[in-house]
Amino acid sequence: MKNHILSAVRLTFVMFVIIGIYLGIVYAGSKMLPTHGNAEIIHYNGQKFYANIGQKFTSPNYFHGRPSAVDYNGAGSGGSNKGPSNKEYLQIVQKRINVLKIQNPDMENVKIPVELITASGSGLDPDISENGAFYQVKRIAKMRNISVEKVENLIKNQTETSFFGPSKVNVLQLNIALDQLK
Repeated sequence: MKNHILSAVRLTFVMFVIIGIYLGIVYAGSKMLPTHGNAEIIHYNGQKFYANIGQKFTSPNYFHGRPSAVDYNGAGSGGSNKGPSNKEYLQIVQKRINVLKIQNPDMENVKIPVELITASGSGLDPDISENGAFYQVKRIAKMRNISVEKVENLIKNQTETSFFGPSKVNVLQLNIALDQLK
């Protein structure tokens, strides 16, 4: 029995060292990121927003992000866990499609980008695809009485390209830039 206790203590000590080294590497790596491992905080109009957490935009004057299964509650991240064969889920998606078609009547015959009708796994995705933003251009231009070209250029300027994945647009930053557009 004493033999096993000594082995268990040694193993525990070795694991503490290995985990400590791993955590040190992760911490040092996070400090090399542009935000130094912290949330990207944006102060706008006297309010504080987190750019890496999806925000709720419902006004037709703004770009809309991905739907959220948790109503954009940062403390309650999570998805719906309903699959594509679930009837309730299909009804929710169909309602989202109907709302998008009403909000964007000029896009009746255009395929709706999937991220505008399906929630992300966390329910807090702050980004949409470039196509998701372009799908909303005509509505935004009409509501704000500005040219489609200006809105399209704004999207192009706000688009982040990645070596590993598709291009994306942060909806919060896009809407702030939209407010500042003249």
